[in-house]
Amino acid sequence: MEFLGTSQTASYCGSKKACGLSALPPAVQTPVIQESYQPYYLPGYRYLNSWRPSLFCKVSNVQTCPDEGTMSHSALRPPTILPALRSALFSRYSPHDWDQSNQLQLRGAEASRLWAGRLMGDSMRLMQDKDQLTRQMQEGTCRNLGQRLSDIGFWKAELGYELERLLTENHSMDTVKKRLECAADEVNCPLQVALECLYHREKRIGIDLVHDMVEKNLIREVDLLKCCQEQMRKLAQRIDIQIRDNRDAQHALERDFEDKSSAQFIDEKCFNLRNTSDCISFFHGMEKVDGTISVPETWAKFSNDNIKHSQNMRANSIRLREEAENLLETLSDQMWKQFTNTNLAFNARISEVIDVKNKLQTQLAKTLQEIFQAENTIMLLERSIMAKECPLKVAQTRLECRTRRPNVELCRDIPQFKLVNEVFTIDDTLQTLKLRLRETQDTLQLLVMTKSRLEHELAIKANTLCIDKEKCMGMRKTFPSTPRLAGYTCTAARPFTPCPVPVH
Repeated sequence: MEFLGTSQTASYCGSKKACGLSALPPAVQTPVIQESYQPYYLPGYRYLNSWRPSLFCKVSNVQTCPDEGTMSHSALRPPTILPALRSALFSRYSPHDWDQSNQLQLRGAEASRLWAGRLMGDSMRLMQDKDQLTRQMQEGTCRNLGQRLSDIGFWKAELGYELERLLTENHSMDTVKKRLECAADEVNCPLQVALECLYHREKRIGIDLVHDMVEKNLIREVDLLKCCQEQMRKLAQRIDIQIRDNRDAQHALERDFEDKSSAQFIDEKCFNLRNTSDCISFFHGMEKVDGTISVPETWAKFSNDNIKHSQNMRANSIRLREEAENLLETLSDQMWKQFTNTNLAFNARISEVIDVKNKLQTQLAKTLQEIFQAENTIMLLERSIMAKECPLKVAQTRLECRTRRPNVELCRDIPQFKLVNEVFTIDDTLQTLKLRLRETQDTLQLLVMTKSRLEHELAIKANTLCIDKEKCMGMRKTFPSTPRLAGYTCTAARPFTPCPVPVH
């Protein structure tokens, strides 16, 4: 292998041996080759090989002349020129080749230096550009992370505000539900009172067991109270369903809020990362992993849908609360109005019964007076009848004695006629008095029966008054107030102690 740019002359070669050498062969012209493909050369390296000589000399094999002296010395010492270097003695460069090679080396070195300078300048500019691009991209990423944190903070604030309002609404719904349940439980007291009144009024006696306005109002009151209680419980069930829907929306908001908090923590950590941070490291291939499941539009739409769903739930809750308020107010007014109407019917019925009772008592007093008078009349009639017996006996005795007159003395004279007339008159008087006595006794019997009926009616009216006035109105002296009927307080049903009913 020959090294480019080095001379192949050897300093250890001796002087030429004087021998007959044939003349050098003529220079062989180097053929010109037309290149169709131009290879790529770096600047300054295109002509590095062009300094090599284009004239090659062929070394001809020249036979040395035989010499006896030489033949005698050849056996004594080795030849001066080695056979391997024999051809190098004829490879000589011309000064032109030497100058051209130096110029080419200088131009190549200059071109290499200029190329290296331009390459270093380009490299510095490239590094500066890439550093600036990297810095701009990092700053852009920081700005994007900051904007992302701002968006997360905005939606987190919106979610927190909506969550707080939804929690407040849930608390209000729980309060309204408890009010409805308490109001429904509070209705048990007047409902039990009305049922007790109906139960006690079933114990009325005789003709007083009438389907009057009191009973109609009591039945209407029982139906109204049951209807109100049913409406309250149904509305409480609807509110309970709405509370469950609100809690579902609350859980969605809480999950979204927690996810936003986690994302905010992660993005803040990423935002605070710097080139000098200790926790940075290489994670090769992470840029090829796409684990995202949303885009900014769907991400914002998800939170917006959660907020809208929560707002719809709050709107439904507000409507239910307003409906509950109106229902409680309306039902309390209706119950109070029906309670007042029933009490007015009770008072009217009690007044009627008291009026009838007073009239019966008046009639009973008059009947008792008539009975007393009838008894006195009977006693006088009996005395009168007894008083008429002696005159009748006298008249009949006289007639009987006059029948014992003898013969013609049995004369129908004026005394006879008067005695007969007196007997008939006294007898007729007795019959009349006895008839009047029987009539008076019948009247007395009728008056006694009337007295019994009046006393029975008075007992019935007293029983009715005891039921309506003592038992029913005694229980109906109090009624749950409007706040209690609106569910603000909840009390247990008041026990009842019914008074004894007189049995006749």
